[in-house]
Amino acid sequence: MYDLGIIGGGPAGYTAAERAAANGLKVIIFERGNLGGVCLNGGCIPTKTLLYSAKLLESAKSASKYGIQMEQISADFGKIMSRKNKVVRKLVAGIKAKMNHEYITHLSAQAIIRSKTIDGFELKAGDTSFDVKRLLICTGSENIHPPIPGLQPENVWSSREALSAKEQPQSLTIIGGGVIGMEFAGFFNALGTKVTVIEMMPEILGNMDSEISAMLREEYTKKGIVFHLSSKVTKINGKEIIVETGQETKTVVAEQVLLSVGRRPVTAGFGLDVLNIDIHRGGIAVNSRMQTSEPCVYAAGDVTGFSLLAHTAVREAEVAVNNILGKDDEMSYTAIPGVVYTNPEVAGVGETEDSLREKGVDFHVLKLPMTFSGRFVAENEGGNGLCKIIVGKDEKILGVHLIGNPCSEIITTATLAIERNLTAEEWQKSIFPHPTVGEILKESLFAMNHSC
Repeated sequence: MYDLGIIGGGPAGYTAAERAAANGLKVIIFERGNLGGVCLNGGCIPTKTLLYSAKLLESAKSASKYGIQMEQISADFGKIMSRKNKVVRKLVAGIKAKMNHEYITHLSAQAIIRSKTIDGFELKAGDTSFDVKRLLICTGSENIHPPIPGLQPENVWSSREALSAKEQPQSLTIIGGGVIGMEFAGFFNALGTKVTVIEMMPEILGNMDSEISAMLREEYTKKGIVFHLSSKVTKINGKEIIVETGQETKTVVAEQVLLSVGRRPVTAGFGLDVLNIDIHRGGIAVNSRMQTSEPCVYAAGDVTGFSLLAHTAVREAEVAVNNILGKDDEMSYTAIPGVVYTNPEVAGVGETEDSLREKGVDFHVLKLPMTFSGRFVAENEGGNGLCKIIVGKDEKILGVHLIGNPCSEIITTATLAIERNLTAEEWQKSIFPHPTVGEILKESLFAMNHSC
């Protein structure tokens, strides 16, 4: 009998196993693929590894701006991919080491929920049955494949195929202008591939601040990426993509097509129907303690369908384990930071202007160019960027949105300010080290306090 059975070894699953075992629970974790889930093996980490190579290439090409002369700059696609594989292997090995704990049993197998028992639940992997007192479901998400005529796996990449490509395509059409689509657009564009992005919405990065998203699109347009917004793919015919934009029909031709229109929770294939658990918006419904409608069954990560982000999954797993241990803990989605690791980076947390208008909430905004930070000017020759802070009528920080490097490392400060319900004046009293790009937040707060 195990204290906790975990189905899925992604960020939520392996975090939960580690936290539970550290607190003395006997854990069994099932993962049919590699530990780390999509994030480590086919998403977050491999794409960021590729994007760092692309960023170095772009930096080398613009080195003359900084007084550095470099000649014969080129990229080796094979070596870039090989390094990505090495990074993934190293990090997977690190997670395996964490699972090598006396209280953790790790099985490389698909677990199936067989039944609810008097003492808990019966799981089966292969021909072996396992009894667990509590169950944590962390089965993650999968790519969405819309019913587009001509859409066949053999002629269209998903992110997984793009990450395992052997050769760089000369031209690439990306269907979907979300986070994943834009990161691949940035990577292949930096390497010299002709990139086209087709997006159904009026703007890319639909969940991010629309002004910031437009700034990134304008920057990428200057780099040669072609965008078709408010456009729908109606058919794929080999290398031809038929696109409808309003009343106009266009044909886009590309050597390779990458489909990136989103992901959905995985709720089938492991016997969930045995438990008759409530489903909400395609994912497993949970309360603030990450409990499902079956009190001894918890869920965390993408399978809940709420925030398909690895860092959200980690916190959800912590909340679930804490409650299993009898420690009162609740999940808060007030301040979930989002980052797009393009060049320049985009980051945001909290409410956007659009979301607040939809809710009818009064707010005011202060925007400052990132060039108000001396460190930014020193390290981003010719760059501009933007810092936007949104404040409510009570002066509480409601949202912060940034474009410019390295805003991925700055957004945590804003996340804490929103989560801790700080006012602009309270946050402005914090001391920021000088010179740092993060000082743009303090400069913006000072300007806001003297303009509102």
